[in-house]
Amino acid sequence: MGRAVPIWVLDTNVLLDWLVFADPGVADIASWIENGRARAVTRSDCRAELVRVLAYPRLCATDAQRAAALSHFDHWVAPAGAPSAPSAPAALAAGIPRALPQCRDRDDQKFLELARDANADWLISKDKLVLKLARPMRRLPLFRIVHPREASAALSAAGPAAVS
Repeated sequence: MGRAVPIWVLDTNVLLDWLVFADPGVADIASWIENGRARAVTRSDCRAELVRVLAYPRLCATDAQRAAALSHFDHWVAPAGAPSAPSAPAALAAGIPRALPQCRDRDDQKFLELARDANADWLISKDKLVLKLARPMRRLPLFRIVHPREASAALSAAGPAAVS
């Protein structure tokens, strides 16, 4: 990894588990972020998806719950800013591919792009179509795609060394 604080991208379902449902399955992930041991990043279209999902009637979130979730999100999840990955020519010269596997759900491709562009260590997802890309991503010198259970197990078992 080479940096003191790992960078993570959390998909919308993981964010909901943390910010709305207080799911114990993401407690380790939330704790690492809230204690400054990891940094979660986002970009505007990923945040917009969270706003949209928070408004779904089936979520049954009150206005106060939605506002609290977004406030917590904005406090703990940082905008990724400009891509920190090398440009396409520099990446190719260094042997780092810029092309990503394509997710069958186009709405989820943005999380892969964000993880690549933010030079993230992990993309933490519960989405089956995203998780199917975990194996092909292992062949690339980029981020890992992990399920929250896998992330929590690694964090609990090995501490900071687990996130590389």
